[in-house]
Amino acid sequence: MDYAIASQPYPEQNWGKSAPYTAGKDHNSDNNLMEILQQMHASLEPRTVFASYGKSLGQLLPIQGVQLNHQLKLNWGRCHGLNQQRVISGFGEPYSIKYYLSSPLTPDQLIQLNEIEKLFCQPFLNATKYSQMSNQAMFDALTGLGNRYYYRQSIKSALARANRNQGDISLVVLDLDNFKSVNDQHGHKLGDTILSSFAELINDAIRNTDQAFRIGGDEFIIIAQGNALEMTPLCQRIINTMESHPLMSTFQVKCSLGVASSSGAQTQDKLYESADMALYEAKDAGRNCFRICND
Repeated sequence: MDYAIASQPYPEQNWGKSAPYTAGKDHNSDNNLMEILQQMHASLEPRTVFASYGKSLGQLLPIQGVQLNHQLKLNWGRCHGLNQQRVISGFGEPYSIKYYLSSPLTPDQLIQLNEIEKLFCQPFLNATKYSQMSNQAMFDALTGLGNRYYYRQSIKSALARANRNQGDISLVVLDLDNFKSVNDQHGHKLGDTILSSFAELINDAIRNTDQAFRIGGDEFIIIAQGNALEMTPLCQRIINTMESHPLMSTFQVKCSLGVASSSGAQTQDKLYESADMALYEAKDAGRNCFRICND
């Protein structure tokens, strides 16, 4: 499933290893430090900045792996064997960083490590803040699903890929039944819990190739590969899960769905209108069901 969870921390990564450390280099070279700083400032992707940091350390010091106990939990290189743990405080709050060594660091090498650590903090902090702002711009803060902006970017790309490859793309529009009355009667706190739970339910129901979004209120969208008829198992799975979900069943919150698939060079707005029309057919049919657009 490609969404993005993204709003979610990256899993632990092991990044490529640098050229091996060679003793006898001029470790106090200002040119080396300037080059390291330029390399780390060249990216606004936290994993890339961290990998650049690890590679630079591996070239200048007997360090074969680095492990950062940050929100992202990043690894670089070979993280086993002899190690030294330190605390970096240049991120606004202290974080633990562990260096895996091929040999113990000398006093001069510890001084150089201090200098390089100071260079690492600012570009990594910049990249982390940029990544957080990017996620806020694309993901719904409550559910972690893609927001309306991310949906419009994603459906545009999905339709373009489908047209190039002559594949099928379907849009599933979902709307919660009885949500408004529950929200009005029991308050927004419960309403938010229901929305978050429904987002988790959708994530569990869709395939890895599908994307889920919350585009406002209690309206959700799924972009899925395949034609509209192939969406039947997905729609039925969501409906069945709603009925057995403890929170949803307690408050009688159900779900109506409308499905439409792309045909030719169909625009994203037209595809949404077709799926939305099918959704209202499901509402008219008594709710808690799905309908497929026949256009």
